[in-house]
Amino acid sequence: MTACPSEFIALAEKLADAARPVVRKYFRTPVAVDDKADSSPVTIADREVEAAMRAILAAEAPSHGILGEEHGRENCDAEYVWVLDPIDGTAAFITGKPSFGTLISLARNGTPILGLIDQAFTNERWLGALGRPTTLNGQPARVRACPDLAHAYAFTTAPELFCEATRPAWDRIAAGCKRPRYGCDCYAYALLSSGFCDLVVEAGLKPYDFAALVPVVEGAGGIMTDWSGKPLTIHSDGKVCAAGDRRLHAEALGVLNR
Repeated sequence: MTACPSEFIALAEKLADAARPVVRKYFRTPVAVDDKADSSPVTIADREVEAAMRAILAAEAPSHGILGEEHGRENCDAEYVWVLDPIDGTAAFITGKPSFGTLISLARNGTPILGLIDQAFTNERWLGALGRPTTLNGQPARVRACPDLAHAYAFTTAPELFCEATRPAWDRIAAGCKRPRYGCDCYAYALLSSGFCDLVVEAGLKPYDFAALVPVVEGAGGIMTDWSGKPLTIHSDGKVCAAGDRRLHAEALGVLNR
């Protein structure tokens, strides 16, 4: 597959730049919180951030599709589809914890070729794109070597987010790793991409939860797949395994599928 066009990378940065002031406006302020049909929280910040990004895409990439968490699907049969999560980690956002992020991805024929994780409060932006290395604020980001689960720091957002069928798999990872860690949402994948943790395992994710993370992790030298080891697309089942070291990834998949 050819490298991600530079103009699309610039457009992703423009979307993140538009999101930042809205995020900062509402973070650590008293905002009303609504519960969606799946009981997950949503705020005016989520809705306004996505609306701002969609307005830019409508003007600058009208032939592209959009798959957004808050405002739905639009032209998703297009060759290029932008996948947007305005605030990944809304529960963290509404409790004042700066481990949320704005996720922006571009998928070509269903495969993520560009990913951006933007943390507006801490002024951190991870950018990964096919054909170029991942950067953090313009500087190279790189995973670290960790060859086995026994030495790994492993993240998941929260164990209760696993269902009855998948929870035992996480419990095996948690029991076998050096230290299980919790509560970072997309920020865990950013930390993995910068070499501060080794493994992230989750289930039940939607495309807007993981599409942006794949190019970031892989551009930093890591690997991110579904639990069967297959490449992730926007049609994947939402069970993901990301690791900085391929040896650890292979071991983790074995544990997950035991």
